[in-house]
Amino acid sequence: MAYVQVYTGDGKGKTTAAIGLAVRAMGAGMKVLLAQFLKKGEFSEIKALRQFGKQITIMQFGSGRFVRGRPVQDDCDRAAKGLAEVRRLVNSGSCDIAILDEINVAMDMGLLPVDEVLDFIDQRPSRLELVLTGRHAPKEIVDAADLVSECRMVKHYLALGVKARTGIEK
Repeated sequence: MAYVQVYTGDGKGKTTAAIGLAVRAMGAGMKVLLAQFLKKGEFSEIKALRQFGKQITIMQFGSGRFVRGRPVQDDCDRAAKGLAEVRRLVNSGSCDIAILDEINVAMDMGLLPVDEVLDFIDQRPSRLELVLTGRHAPKEIVDAADLVSECRMVKHYLALGVKARTGIEK
């Protein structure tokens, strides 16, 4: 049986939890798809995950810049292309688990309609474990999920002006 998991909240650890699950799955011989919405770049975790070779497919659909305010059409196009590509890959049977990193933020910002992601959830292969990460998970997504974990920020040193550190935050 496969389930839908959501990692959301304003605290640190959503992507980290999903990557931990990916490592566990690969350790069990599963194939993983990590599709990152809004992100682009060779972050430390991407470099590490690439060492797993063909057990993991990594795709990034971000522009490499921070999206603020109203998104531009290019941001929306990238997100739509990303969801279509993810749909194609999961339907091909090439992965056992799909992680849609920051897709909740993409929906919250209006890059992807919630209804399209709900349709993807409903139409996914029944054997596919699905993980959706990011702040501001829409209520409809939370309702559709089988597991929801919320990372809540209690205290964070970034509020003191500490920059993201390689190997820790990036």
